[in-house]
Amino acid sequence: MKTPEDFLAGQVLLIDKPLHWTSFQAVNKLKWALKSKLGLKKIKIGHAGTLDPLASGLLLVCTGKATKQISELQGQVKEYTGTIFIGATTPSYDLETEIDQTFDTTHIDETLVRQTVEKFLGEIDQKPPIFSAIKKDGKRLYEHARAGETVEIASRKTTIYEFELTRIALPEVDFRIQCSKGTYIRSIAHDFGQAMDSGSHLTALRRTKIGDYDVAQAQDVLAFVDTLAPNTD
Repeated sequence: MKTPEDFLAGQVLLIDKPLHWTSFQAVNKLKWALKSKLGLKKIKIGHAGTLDPLASGLLLVCTGKATKQISELQGQVKEYTGTIFIGATTPSYDLETEIDQTFDTTHIDETLVRQTVEKFLGEIDQKPPIFSAIKKDGKRLYEHARAGETVEIASRKTTIYEFELTRIALPEVDFRIQCSKGTYIRSIAHDFGQAMDSGSHLTALRRTKIGDYDVAQAQDVLAFVDTLAPNTD
């Protein structure tokens, strides 16, 4: 059982972020629990890498002196699993927004899908989704998007170390990807369809690893909160 002093000295908590929660909500819930249950008046807490609300999986939450490790942890290789739907696009590249275009898929078969994967391995140029938290002209990109404003988004280098297809059941494909810091899996899902002269978007996403940390060792937010013993002093 961890003591208040343990959390102040520094802990890296492995949290399995639930679907529909923001990363901020998960951290906020943990901060509230540490303060209210352990009697900590003040404690530093933060996470190493945001997960979208429509993604679940591994969130590394650092407390106390371990918050100094956040930058290092954010730079670790990450692994994701998920599902891409081929034949339609959305403005957000996932299910946050409605389908805006549909495309012909009669030319797409398993062979083409597997060949297309090869185009995404190694260092690639990638444009972040317009529905992302990157700042442009002092505003988050998603704020520009929701205001109906068009902005030019610069591409950035990212590295895909592994891209494995775990299920092909067209129009859906399941995948496992290992990638560098700053990779947008939503952009890969969107660009994947374009690379086949069609369109596609992400319908499910789960982060399974960050460096040597694995979601198999992670706890649900509420389950972790329940393990904290109330301060009886």
